[in-house]
Amino acid sequence: MTRLPLPPSLYADTAVAPVATPPLDVDKSVSVAIIGGGYTGLSTALHLAEQGVEALVLEAQEPGWGASGNNGGHTNPGLKHDPDQIEADFGAELGRRMIEFAYGTTNFTHELIRRYQIPCEARQNGTLRAAYHEASAAAIEKTAQQCIRRGMPVKYLNREQLREMTGTDRYIGAMLDARGGDLHPLSYARGLARAAISAGAKVFGETPALSLRRDGTRWRIETPRAVVHSEKVLLATNGFTDDLWPALRRTIVPVFSSIAATAPLSDEVARSIMPTRPVLYESGHITVYYRIDQQNRLLMGGRGPMRWIKSPYDVAYLMRYAERLWPQLKGIAWTHGWNSRLAITADHYPHVHEPAENILISLGCNGRGVALATAMGSQLARRLIGGARAEIDMPITGIKPIPMHAFWPVGVTTAVIAGRVRDRLGI
Repeated sequence: MTRLPLPPSLYADTAVAPVATPPLDVDKSVSVAIIGGGYTGLSTALHLAEQGVEALVLEAQEPGWGASGNNGGHTNPGLKHDPDQIEADFGAELGRRMIEFAYGTTNFTHELIRRYQIPCEARQNGTLRAAYHEASAAAIEKTAQQCIRRGMPVKYLNREQLREMTGTDRYIGAMLDARGGDLHPLSYARGLARAAISAGAKVFGETPALSLRRDGTRWRIETPRAVVHSEKVLLATNGFTDDLWPALRRTIVPVFSSIAATAPLSDEVARSIMPTRPVLYESGHITVYYRIDQQNRLLMGGRGPMRWIKSPYDVAYLMRYAERLWPQLKGIAWTHGWNSRLAITADHYPHVHEPAENILISLGCNGRGVALATAMGSQLARRLIGGARAEIDMPITGIKPIPMHAFWPVGVTTAVIAGRVRDRLGI
């Protein structure tokens, strides 16, 4: 196969050079084979290699080709659900561990970046979860209270404070979590690959897994040029999950998330937008998220067409919305527009499965993949090494296909339209 070019993103034009990941062309026998070269797979390979476990990553394109190298660049703490809801869903003990883990993922990620000196423009200036409707603001304040009760470094901000932080009077309330931040996603993915390889893992690009089956006591993975035999396997394909494992594809909805980027703004304009450089995502039925990068570009993300895009004009509504927030942007050049596929689960929790002996599956970051997938790498490595006796801080569940999954494209399009209407009406 021929390696597909990266999506036409700002990241592809500005990332650090990739590490060599040639195709696998010789049969291999390893302890752990990992299918998928995004953050989850690369971080797991790194954490396995750190402990002396022979790990091999099979990536259909190149590390970071999918959403890992094409996301908004936010490192956001937590899960979609509030802490109290997590404990209600999974019980006090596991719920507490899930909360501590999920809200600690950003510190984990930024510490890993420092430890391996990964050049990816990483900053930890905080995450704003902002609301422009009273109902959403009340919900965010409730979330903040739950976090504060658990001793987290968060605070609730009012309209005046937000105007100073964002340069717009759009928002009436927000939760600021000091542990959030941002980075250059593709540079980070390439840095993770480099770190994993330096620790002893093997990473092969242009090597899709074509089939997976038992072969005696081991697993056999066929690729276009070679066969891999492994004791254990991790599937980490997220938004690009196919039919390699029965019914797995039908447990997630692959949703495109799009980003538009401006040319570098003047220092004066950039300071007028986000002077302290937190990242922000809106609390609404259709999430919009944005940040100012280290070159003063505004990166604005949200839902777009459920197909690949190549231009910022494919998501012109993001450009118009940016001008609504900050009228001083009128006439600014928008240079890039791109997207990739995320994996959304029906319950909006990440899913970890063990459908057979020595098979582990992790997918469904639900838009929080940068920090969450990175930290999951350590958890998954522990499980792969220790087996069922090695508890992790996320539930391990059975594979449950989503009913009527074949109709997801229509369902997503309908949900996006309905969500935008509800956000405009404030309901």
